[in-house]
Amino acid sequence: MKNLGATANKVLAIAALTLIVHPAVHAEEIVKIGVSGPLTGGSAASGKDIENGVRLAIDEANAQHPMFGKEAVKFVIDSVDDQGDPRVGVQVAQKLVDDGVSMVVGPYNSGVCLPASQVLASAGVPLITPAATNPQITLRGLKTVFRIIPTDAQNAGIAGKYAVTVTKAKRIAVLDDRTAFGQGEAEEFVKAVKAAGGQIVDQEYTNDKAVDFRAQLTNIKSANADLVFFGGLDDQAGLVVKQMKQLGMRTQFLGGGAVADTVFTKVAGASAEGAMAWEYGRPLTELPHGAEFADKYKNKFGIANLTYSPFAYDATWLAIEAMKKAGSAKPAALVAGLDSTNYAGITGNIAFDAHGDLKNPSSTLYQVKNGDWQPVTTTSAH
Repeated sequence: MKNLGATANKVLAIAALTLIVHPAVHAEEIVKIGVSGPLTGGSAASGKDIENGVRLAIDEANAQHPMFGKEAVKFVIDSVDDQGDPRVGVQVAQKLVDDGVSMVVGPYNSGVCLPASQVLASAGVPLITPAATNPQITLRGLKTVFRIIPTDAQNAGIAGKYAVTVTKAKRIAVLDDRTAFGQGEAEEFVKAVKAAGGQIVDQEYTNDKAVDFRAQLTNIKSANADLVFFGGLDDQAGLVVKQMKQLGMRTQFLGGGAVADTVFTKVAGASAEGAMAWEYGRPLTELPHGAEFADKYKNKFGIANLTYSPFAYDATWLAIEAMKKAGSAKPAALVAGLDSTNYAGITGNIAFDAHGDLKNPSSTLYQVKNGDWQPVTTTSAH
């Protein structure tokens, strides 16, 4: 028993000495960055692409051992699956608020972003969307909402003017999926066509779950349209082009944002050749650090990046830099920093106007050549 007591005393002495030699280390401040996107369903690839862009930025930031003043900080991702469903989007937005996130990157879908941003704004949590483009998202006076890509009014507006003044289309038809995104694109496209003196000969509608568009395309064919604009996502756009070919239509296909991606060309197959789409921003290959980003992304995730991960990456770094400058992860401090930001990102220079939209947005026309989307021209979205 005496030996046991002596041993115990030695252990206590060593423990005490350890505490003296190695004083307690303060825990890192954990800063949560939320991500909302469709991680399941038809748009899961884009949702995962956005999540990967955020994760890449967070990992890089943590590797730099960030500090808020003298306090160590660790950024963590809090990702939720909004399923591309507005009702689910509201629920997971509230979950992110309850989790105590400092900001949110996303959502991907305009129809989700519209109601989810209200939930976040009510809690004072800033949101930067890298993908949702309906103009109303930033026109409702919500001071916590920001967007780092062109709006539908800008991007689809360019498409409408282009259809009339460059392609010289005389009889233009429109087909959209009736979502906040697709319908918003179509409406802005129609406005621009009419403003440029063009003629809309037919407007058709579908829904975002449809796979058969032959009835609408038959009507467009009967209207003798020489160009059709589609407002919707890449997988449906691919089916539209494929079915146009099956119906013997020679009508030029023009899409808005979210069309020029690999999903479209896989779905459309050989029918994709010659299709055109106006996309947000400049080609990654033409940006100073675009190739570097693409390499980093592929090395980390083993796949090529899609359209929105560079924007998600920029949104995350933009928020991190604003927090570091403020020395705080509090949402109010972050909002103030974002209002005055001037950040050189992968996708270009980022500065916001009074609505939270980009001051200098741009859009690029792509066309499918030899089975791949190739950039044709880039123009200012103003």
